[in-house]
Amino acid sequence: MSLVEVQQITKEYIKGDQKIAPLKNADLTIERGEFVSLMGASGSGKSTLLNLIAGIDRPTSGQILVDGEIITQLSRTRLARWRTENVGYIFQMHNLVPVLTAYENIELPLLLLGLSSRDREKRVNIALEAVSLTDRADHYPRQLSGGQEQRVGIARALVANPTIIVADEPTGDLDAETTEQILALLQRLNTELGMTLLMVTHDPNAALIATRRLRLEKGVFFESLPATAGRI
Repeated sequence: MSLVEVQQITKEYIKGDQKIAPLKNADLTIERGEFVSLMGASGSGKSTLLNLIAGIDRPTSGQILVDGEIITQLSRTRLARWRTENVGYIFQMHNLVPVLTAYENIELPLLLLGLSSRDREKRVNIALEAVSLTDRADHYPRQLSGGQEQRVGIARALVANPTIIVADEPTGDLDAETTEQILALLQRLNTELGMTLLMVTHDPNAALIATRRLRLEKGVFFESLPATAGRI
């Protein structure tokens, strides 16, 4: 069984007197340990797909399985718990809490899991080391560069050892040098830690680092490159 199975997913929105369907009868599978990049025109449903797989939104029809769990059938309360335990989300704009230190921002997801302070400390320190920010643990977001903020966001996404990490334009707000560093870090999460990643991007060069590259057009996924392409 694939780690992620998107089965005949349709998502509709009502805008005025119009019905908009960025995804219609879409199917997708992602295997455990894959790093998948997803491209497509604006409005093609890329971010919608991320939010559906992450359990942030629900489809109009169809179902999604993640590691055998049919998340589209979970109650709102159970889905929130499932999301905390299984999904790491990397945002374009970092979404850090400005009044919390880097350490405290990374610790946030763990507070919802009922872990002891010792276990939380251990996990946060491992995450900080993974993104090379142990010397910035006590810094606030305003004291960090854009790249360092994004690394804090990545550490927050991986700290709970999620089933899957989803990233929505993780380098869209960064300069070229910092983008390369962040992409290399994401690639390490996949190759060294075996994490499964799904990354939405508009940057063809960024897409190349994935082990599998897809393009979304009118609700249909097309393979863009062979699985061996894009290693840096």
